[in-house]
Amino acid sequence: MSSKSNACIVGIYEHPLRVAPNHTVAQLHAEVARGALLDAGLSLNDVDGYFCAGDAPGMGPVSMVDYLGLKKVNYLDSSDIGGASYLAHINHAARAIAQGQCKVALITLAGRPKSEGSSGTQVRSQHASAPDFAFEKPYSPAPLNTYAMCAMRHMFEFGTTSEQLAWIKVAASAHAQHNPHALLREVLTVEDVLSSPMIADPLHRADCCVVTDSGGAVIVVHPDIAKSLKRPVVQMLGAAESAKGQMGGKVDLTYSGVAWTGPRAFAEAGITPKQIRYASIYDSFTITVLIQLEDLGFCKKGEGGRFVEHGQLIAGKGSLAFNTDGGGLCNNHPANRGGMTKIIEAVRQLRGEAHPAVQIPNLEFALASGIGGALGTRHGAATLIMGRVS
Repeated sequence: MSSKSNACIVGIYEHPLRVAPNHTVAQLHAEVARGALLDAGLSLNDVDGYFCAGDAPGMGPVSMVDYLGLKKVNYLDSSDIGGASYLAHINHAARAIAQGQCKVALITLAGRPKSEGSSGTQVRSQHASAPDFAFEKPYSPAPLNTYAMCAMRHMFEFGTTSEQLAWIKVAASAHAQHNPHALLREVLTVEDVLSSPMIADPLHRADCCVVTDSGGAVIVVHPDIAKSLKRPVVQMLGAAESAKGQMGGKVDLTYSGVAWTGPRAFAEAGITPKQIRYASIYDSFTITVLIQLEDLGFCKKGEGGRFVEHGQLIAGKGSLAFNTDGGGLCNNHPANRGGMTKIIEAVRQLRGEAHPAVQIPNLEFALASGIGGALGTRHGAATLIMGRVS
């Protein structure tokens, strides 16, 4: 069943903390839930659908419904495709609402990787029963080296350069300077990025996202409820999700699962990439952004480097503004899962609530896209197309 016109985003909240040593993960979930409900003008008693992923503590939705005091929930979803989970949850909530399964869906994310010492240089824990464990664990795949592998392959295939990747970080920093909550607010140059330490060739430290504690929440409702609220309304227009793995050893490192989700989301929304002037693109690393831009159809495969050069992703300068909050590269990467913040900034832009220095005027459509897992091994992918309701 199509999600088009059957669901609206009416509440958003991003936790202002980037380091939260005195919070529990459950407490962060509760605070972002409260913030999003206040933003929407709703209460816990209105929520009848709850969505969370692997960052939720305990038994996931079972524990969190109890902890949050949700009394009327009759629809639960704990789908987990890593950092793209929350993009997928919007899709699932929209379809659940369309089918009459719920009317007010709450989606939450929270985590404390900064306080707990998480790093992209560490091999992520993997259950020994995972089918790929015995084949990959001996080679110690960490997020950083698997993404560097993709960047190196893209450079080999298409001539992409480190300077071109650096322009993505430059754009993120140009936006982050206007965000008082951003972890990194210093405006960088291409030279600054290239002079930062090499972490995994060809990725420099500045090519990598921040690690933060924090969280976020979104409220998705039936259109009839949206009409009754005194808040700007953002409508779901198209959505898709997928997964990409090693494909029996035939994997191509130069594209992501967004190559499948992007076209499907655009088709459902009935618009094209040329109609998008703002995009929230998951930016765990600069190469993550470049590959997704190609996969989404903003440029042809192999032309991403030229597409992002010379500030083309900076609001008010290029044809496509991206991550105007500073994104995961400079602002916030809560729980090492950046999909939630991508939704939140896209909604801010459509509402006209982004910082005036980066707000895209008269914005009609916005896109949020991301992957979850590792670009170089296996990942989930999801894409959302949203529109402003006049």
